[in-house]
Amino acid sequence: MIDEAVARSRTIAEILLGNGVMAEAGALVKRHFGNGPVRVVSDENTRLAGAALFDALAAAGIAYTEHVLPRAPRPKPTVELGEMLAAAMGDATPISLGSGVIHDVTKYAAFTLGRPYLCVATAASMDGYTSAGAPLTRDGFKKTIDCRPPLAILADLDVVAAAPAEMSGWGYGDLGGKVPAGGDWIIADALGIEPIDAVAWPMVQDHLAGWLAAPDKVKAGDPAAVADLFTGLTLAGLAMEFHGTSRPASGADHQIAHIFEMENLMQDGERVSHGACVALGTITSLKLFDFVLRQDLAALDHEAILAAAPSLEAKKAEIDATFAPALAERALQETGAKHAAPDVHRARLETVATVWPQLSARLSQHLMRAPAMADLLQRAGAPVRPEDIGIDEARLKRTVRAGRFIRSRYTILDLLEETGLFEQALAEVLPAATTA
Repeated sequence: MIDEAVARSRTIAEILLGNGVMAEAGALVKRHFGNGPVRVVSDENTRLAGAALFDALAAAGIAYTEHVLPRAPRPKPTVELGEMLAAAMGDATPISLGSGVIHDVTKYAAFTLGRPYLCVATAASMDGYTSAGAPLTRDGFKKTIDCRPPLAILADLDVVAAAPAEMSGWGYGDLGGKVPAGGDWIIADALGIEPIDAVAWPMVQDHLAGWLAAPDKVKAGDPAAVADLFTGLTLAGLAMEFHGTSRPASGADHQIAHIFEMENLMQDGERVSHGACVALGTITSLKLFDFVLRQDLAALDHEAILAAAPSLEAKKAEIDATFAPALAERALQETGAKHAAPDVHRARLETVATVWPQLSARLSQHLMRAPAMADLLQRAGAPVRPEDIGIDEARLKRTVRAGRFIRSRYTILDLLEETGLFEQALAEVLPAATTA
């Protein structure tokens, strides 16, 4: 499946995936980048995991230098860090040796320099290895920045399966997020907002249940289960490249996660990982889907909803009260791009009423219920409750509110708001926050 997808990629020439393939790194570099020099970006942990990489480069006669980031605190995925790496790159080919943050900032550095780069993956912790986007924070606002995927990727399954169990749990959470993200896309497609891509959709959704089928083995580091997890994450990234945006793999679950990341959420002195944030966003999104599927959206009082609908000015006031000024400006741009004027809102409510029988059936068939997903995530070692990432329901509720403002992408959050059900949904999904 990966080979077929790589053959269609506009950028990725090779993904070398297998046991013991780190020893082939030198030959891989020569095939695609020549004899060097290369500069390997890692942190103090991933450098140890990739020790065989340096042996392979040396054996192949490839000159290399290193840029090693500290292991603690965990590096932040910022544009500023990417720019610093680019400035230190000299004339070398970048190599990322690590997972999420290491890869994203290296991707951005390579893109700003206009150079191809090599990704050496050390964990099945996220879906960004093959994607074109780099989800980075610029001036405090988290945004997926269009870059380019790596020219080549090396993933030694001996290394990936030996990564800390919590990292595989993060990857499992990121992959689990594709379930509600698919639901978001189904809604946008049914309402005529964003059609489903016939190429990208099956790459992610057709095999998703199978990739999520062995959470206990993922947590235990079973090589076959971790290989399946890595395959799913890899194909999700390729689907994003083919579609041109992160829509195939990202919806309200990621909007919730990005708020946590923008706020630099910490637990036990460490920044909470992207995958952990997505896992909680996934459960929260699925709870909202469970709520909406209990409603009859064909029987709504359109006049009452339209009369109570917040104007863009009212949304601006809420945005200004939620975000710092620089972030508020960006959030208003994203919100303004999808805000439905009264005539558009009326037409959309009519569309919802018309398509709801078919849409609800399609969502019911596609989605996993929140309790079932929570069981899988917990068994894989991913967080499922607010306290698992050091917050309470009140903060999660604030995060869900803020999440609907930071992307122009239409999701379950927008459907609930436009049908006048947002507050009722939050009260049912987060009852402790409501009574606090």
